[in-house]
Amino acid sequence: MSQILAEYQPLLEGVFTDRERRQMMDAMGQAGSTYRWGFYENGLSGENGFLPHTDLEAFLNTTLAFIEHSLHANQRADRLYHAYNVLHLSPETATVHHLDEMLEGQVAILSSGLLSGDEALTLLQSLRKSALYRADQHSYILYPDRDLPGFLHKNSLPPEKVNGLKLVEALAKANDNTLLSRDLKGTYHFNGKFRNIKDVNQALSALETLPQYADLVRAEAETIRGLFEETFRHAQFTGRSGTFFAYEGLGSIYWHMVSKLLLAVQENALRFSKGNIGEGLREAYWDVRKGLSFNKTPAEYGAFPVDPYSHTPKGKGAKQPGMTGLVKEEILTRQAELGLFVNAGRLSFDPLLLDSEELLKSAEVFYYQDIHKKPQQIYLEPGSLAFTFCQVPIILRTARETSITVCFADGKQATFEGQTLDETTSQHLFRRDGVIERLIVTSPINRKEKGLV
Repeated sequence: MSQILAEYQPLLEGVFTDRERRQMMDAMGQAGSTYRWGFYENGLSGENGFLPHTDLEAFLNTTLAFIEHSLHANQRADRLYHAYNVLHLSPETATVHHLDEMLEGQVAILSSGLLSGDEALTLLQSLRKSALYRADQHSYILYPDRDLPGFLHKNSLPPEKVNGLKLVEALAKANDNTLLSRDLKGTYHFNGKFRNIKDVNQALSALETLPQYADLVRAEAETIRGLFEETFRHAQFTGRSGTFFAYEGLGSIYWHMVSKLLLAVQENALRFSKGNIGEGLREAYWDVRKGLSFNKTPAEYGAFPVDPYSHTPKGKGAKQPGMTGLVKEEILTRQAELGLFVNAGRLSFDPLLLDSEELLKSAEVFYYQDIHKKPQQIYLEPGSLAFTFCQVPIILRTARETSITVCFADGKQATFEGQTLDETTSQHLFRRDGVIERLIVTSPINRKEKGLV
């Protein structure tokens, strides 16, 4: 495999032809087949061998180069990325065709770690302007909406589609409906008994056995197969998403995928947090967040806003309530929004993504249950907020400099300058051993929302 990859690596500088793609696929497939048959017939040798780590590193680096080439090759003209491709194989070629844009493809490339901060922001700006954006819910659908042809219009080929096909003309003159029939208006229809391309191939094979049609079948069979695929698009079938509405079908927002988008954007906003790109990614994150349920009124959401739902069909409210995957991503993103991170066994705080609007406008009392399951309460001043982590209350206040004050259960205090606790103090928190009563975190909290453009 290393030799094959090295042989074809120079082609990464350009574009693989369909023939080169097939040749490389066959070579890699044969290498795997040879290995498997050797194992099936001879088993393991029982001998240990040695592989220089430099050879393994070189193989992985070469493989990574091919993977990154494939990802870059899937960028669309509108700066979005293809999610799925259809592979058409012939005896000597492998041709790639693309499906419509899909939300999950954008989530995948954002989470891949391939994109720079500038590329990630460009993608998100393009996504906001794309056919995947649904303005009425300020969120994103799985696939572009479309108008499906009615039953009477689907299996229909106007005369100009078959003009010049002598096989079709000959069959029509013979009143032979094996392959196609022609109605009174001159429109052609594939045999109603055909289920897929296999049935078309069987019909063509049967016609080829007849002397009057044999040459015509050999000359025009591929064109007829292409017309069948163009009419029914079986190779592009993606299930319910492209064939009906609601239930995560056409025009539907699938909230779990939107929450995956939220997490992917957050990862990039944290990864590229500096400068104008960082600010743009934070704005993109808040823009996605704005479209989620609890930021809406019940009338907008079509349900109780803080309840998780599966999807929102076009023209209707949220449907199918339940603990969907949406909840998992919400927990992960919320922890980072509050600025809470664990790195190398140490607790740290960086409320880079916290909305300053969440800080209390007036004094409040925070009620919680401590590690001994006893109800407790803390008086909170304006300009602060509180939450618990490992059942220890954490009070966040805005300030010019970041510091963490640890209030111990014995009445003592310790202040850490900066964003991170030491490992010993962090372990007390993680173990819930009662040594720490609360944490008071001060940090700059700013938000300037410009909106995603």
